[in-house]
Order: sequence, then C-alpha cells, then structure tokens
Amino acid sequence: MNYAIIGCGLIGQKRWNAIKNHKVLICCDQNQKQAQTFAQKNHIEHATTSAEEAISHPAIDAVIIATDNKSLTPLTEMAIKNNKHVLVEKPAGIKSSDLFRLHELAQENHVKVRVGFNHRYHPAFIKLKELIDQPQIGSLMFIRARYGHGGRIGYDKEWRAQPELSGGGELIDQGVHLIDLSRMLMGDFSTINGHVATYFWNMPVEDNAFLSLQTPSGQTAFLSVSCTEWKNLFSFEIYFKNAKFHIEGLGGSYGIEKLYYYQMLKEMGPPETTIYEFPRGDQSWDIEMKEFEKDIQEDRETSPGLLDAAKALLIVEEVYRKNNCPWMEKENGYN
Repeated sequence: MNYAIIGCGLIGQKRWNAIKNHKVLICCDQNQKQAQTFAQKNHIEHATTSAEEAISHPAIDAVIIATDNKSLTPLTEMAIKNNKHVLVEKPAGIKSSDLFRLHELAQENHVKVRVGFNHRYHPAFIKLKELIDQPQIGSLMFIRARYGHGGRIGYDKEWRAQPELSGGGELIDQGVHLIDLSRMLMGDFSTINGHVATYFWNMPVEDNAFLSLQTPSGQTAFLSVSCTEWKNLFSFEIYFKNAKFHIEGLGGSYGIEKLYYYQMLKEMGPPETTIYEFPRGDQSWDIEMKEFEKDIQEDRETSPGLLDAAKALLIVEEVYRKNNCPWMEKENGYN
C-alpha cells in the first residue's frame, strides 16, 4: 500500500517507523519546514502543507492522521470521502457525535478506520489477554489504574492546553487510554462519575482527573490521570475473585514494562506470584500497524475503531459536563 502521513511531529514519526513493507509517498504538515525536514529524513518523495492534496492523491491507499485533536475528525472525514483507509490517532476527535457519524460514513464508503489506542498492543496487555482466559481466576471485580507524567517547560502554552484545539486536558489526553483499556476488559459503563481539577499548570483545562465508572453489573473502574506526576507513572491493576494482575511501566521513562500475576491460594495468605518482564521497548506501534493492515487485507471489522473512540468520548464528555467545564456549553456544538 501507499501511505500519506498527515502531521509530521513525534507521533507521525513513530507511525512512519512502524511501516515496514509499504511505502509513504506523501507527508503533510501545516509547518512547511517541518514537512520538508520530515520528508528528507525519511526519504519521502513529496512534502506538502495541503492535507487535501495529500489525501486526494490517486496513488494513496491509506492515510495516517496525527494532528491536534480538533483536526482529527475533519481530516478523517476527508479521507473517508476520498475512499482511503485511515489510521487516526486517539481520541479521533473532540465530540462523540462526530465519531458516530464518521462510523456510518466509513461503512457507507467501505473503508477501514482504526483509532490509535496503541496501549492495547503493549506486550503486557497481550499477555494479560492470554492469562485471563483461565477459568480458575474467577470473575472480574474491579480495576484500579493510574497514568501520569510531569509535563515540561511551556506545557501550558502547547495546543493540549487550548480547549478549542484539544477538547479538554489530561482526561481527553491520557485518560482516554485508561478508559479504552477498561472498556476492553469490562465492556460498556452505565454509571459515570468523576472530578477534574487544575492544581499546578496555568491553563484553562484540567491537569488531573479522577473517575469512577460502573458497569450495569456493578464492576468498577477507578481511574486517575495526571500531568503533575513528577515521575512518569503507568499502573493498571485488575482484580478477579481468585487472582490479581498488575501491569506497570511502559518502557522508557515509565520504567521496564512488567506484568505481575498474583494467584490466590486455597488457604489464602500470600499469593503465588509470577512476574513477566518485557525489556525490549515499546513494540505496540509496530503491532498496531500490522493489525491495521490486516483490517484492510482481510476485510475484517476494525477494533478499536470509531465506535470504541466514540464511547470513550461519551465518558469524557459526561465528566466534563458534570464539572461544568466551559468548553462543553451548547453553543460549542455539544448536546
């Protein structure tokens, strides 16, 4: 296949790195110098500042979209209408209603749209899926997860701190990863409660969010995300009746990725413990790209796709509404 990459920043580079057996013909960025530098570095034939030019090019089969949140939906819509397959970064937009609409449009145009929830493809989560199929672990009770970083100088001046471009703060940024992983394990949530706050950064969006989500059967996901986490942190604990799993670290500055499997003994007390380590770094981008290409080659249903992203955004929107976040007012197009 021939790809176009829209957005020549850090994530665009990660996506280029993950394309192994296909070709990127065009890269695009609003910053002309950045697009040209990206093209030269990665030996791409053509660089442009026009997304329409890149997406509508007749030789392009699939488009990777890695821009600010506000631009994700219109660019995805443009690609769908040009009959291109799409890998769009999470959260795929800033309004759930847009994503439900795009899902229908993609089906009408017979194109695949995958949303970049790459955390599903970290090796610890892949191993977790194997282990939780064992009947002896019992039923799932609750999840407790934390995800955070400490920002950087000038973080409060970046596009992520501007609600008109980001759609919110830390909840819509890292929070959607925890929501998506929890939905993957538990299914849909019927009760949504949460609190957002801005404790440190001088910006109009939240730097911390705290969520309590319940399924119709009462399973709970307690989630916390933060950009005042001065030491980068990823911790995801899943409690079953007879076992506990704990994933920590994502590689790099988050520490070595590990999966702890604690199996309850009949006499209870200290559990039997197995630890899996994954020191080879983040392979999730490569695995996710292969899955996207399988979506196309095998004409299979995409997961996670636009419906998954829309359902994650429904939760984000509900928390923002309950906290009276000003960007959720009706005049901004929200229901």
